[in-house]
Amino acid sequence: MSDFNHVFSGLVSDDILKRLTEQARLFRESGVEPATPRKAATVVLIREDHSVFLIRRLRGMAFGGMWAFPGGALEDGETPAEAAAREVLEETGVSLVSGDLVPWHRWLTPVFEPRRFDTFFYLAALPEGQEPHLPPGEADQVRWLTPARALTEHGAGHLPMLPPTIITLRELSTYDTREEMLAVVRDVSEPFMPDL
Repeated sequence: MSDFNHVFSGLVSDDILKRLTEQARLFRESGVEPATPRKAATVVLIREDHSVFLIRRLRGMAFGGMWAFPGGALEDGETPAEAAAREVLEETGVSLVSGDLVPWHRWLTPVFEPRRFDTFFYLAALPEGQEPHLPPGEADQVRWLTPARALTEHGAGHLPMLPPTIITLRELSTYDTREEMLAVVRDVSEPFMPDL
């Protein structure tokens, strides 16, 4: 993931990048200790037609108004995979087990952010006979889109997303089938943190 800083900076406007860079500089100069990241997990549910399930978070929540994959924070004693399966069940009604999950990324929120997460991203095939629903109290819209279509709509300003979601979609858009996506083996033992 060494080239991700370049990709990451290409995802945001120059104004936003300048603001984030200034925020990072001020934080470094302040001497304040970074917030402790909270471990979290998220799942990219993939249908056979290789479309992915996206939800729009409610405005009052963390990342409100943003389109994302289902997920949330770990509870005491949970592994990231266990939390991912639990969150998907709670938020969508889809039942997964840890063995259904394919590790994809691990993102760490930059040190200058007041709320930080160490988030494990997983891929999972949508189990046959199951269909996710709108997560009550979590989101106000859901959509199935191919990664390429989601990126097109994001580029047109219709689907606001955070960089980890955008990068995940960009990567998935390079595969032609769900089977190819799920066959990728990745080491997520160390998180990636954008360097601003």
